[in-house]
Amino acid sequence: MLNMEAVNQYYGGSHILRNVSLQLEKGQVLTLLGRNGVGKTTLLKSLMGLVPIRSGSISLNGRRIDTLRPDARARLGLGYVPQGREIFPRLTVEENLRMGLATKPGSSRVPEASFELFPVLKQMLRRRGGDLSGGQQQQLAIARALAAGPQLLVLDEPTEGIQPSIIKDIERVIRMLAARGDMAILLVEQYYDFAKSLADRYAVMSRGEIIRAGRGPDMDADGVRELLAV
Repeated sequence: MLNMEAVNQYYGGSHILRNVSLQLEKGQVLTLLGRNGVGKTTLLKSLMGLVPIRSGSISLNGRRIDTLRPDARARLGLGYVPQGREIFPRLTVEENLRMGLATKPGSSRVPEASFELFPVLKQMLRRRGGDLSGGQQQQLAIARALAAGPQLLVLDEPTEGIQPSIIKDIERVIRMLAARGDMAILLVEQYYDFAKSLADRYAVMSRGEIIRAGRGPDMDADGVRELLAV
């Protein structure tokens, strides 16, 4: 599904991503871990086309996408939930969800599956996004990304600032989406236990490089928690 090969990215003279390679198959959850400032969000922005890469390649389903604009990548099946959620606070829940349909025909409706995954959103369709709690906004951001039917769902720290009960809801939804087998999920996360519970595969970043990668069930044995604490 996703193949990133030897990706390098710079901000000015600073070398941010250093020969980063990642592979992800349909039906898998890949968790990308690392401390703040190691390049995780930059990697996601490079994947989505929000910042250009200097060298390397990014392919989705065998097609090179690293020269495409972000909207073209979205049309090919990339769904992105950015860090901080970035919902539209003055738009209603329904209007936010419809923004997720921007790549679909104008008559498209918000999938009922969005409300099956996050029932609270159906009760709040007319409320403004800015009036929701942080956890509800996170659920809205994920539902908005899912509305377009992505093949690859990219989540940047979905547990940040979220109460434990909603973290459990988000974990349940990610597990359900992966179990369906029709999409891949790239999850950037600092909350180790959350990442470990969902990971089919993991990768750890430090100073713009992947320093360790492996199977999710092996994270404890591979010393991943200790790498994050250093």
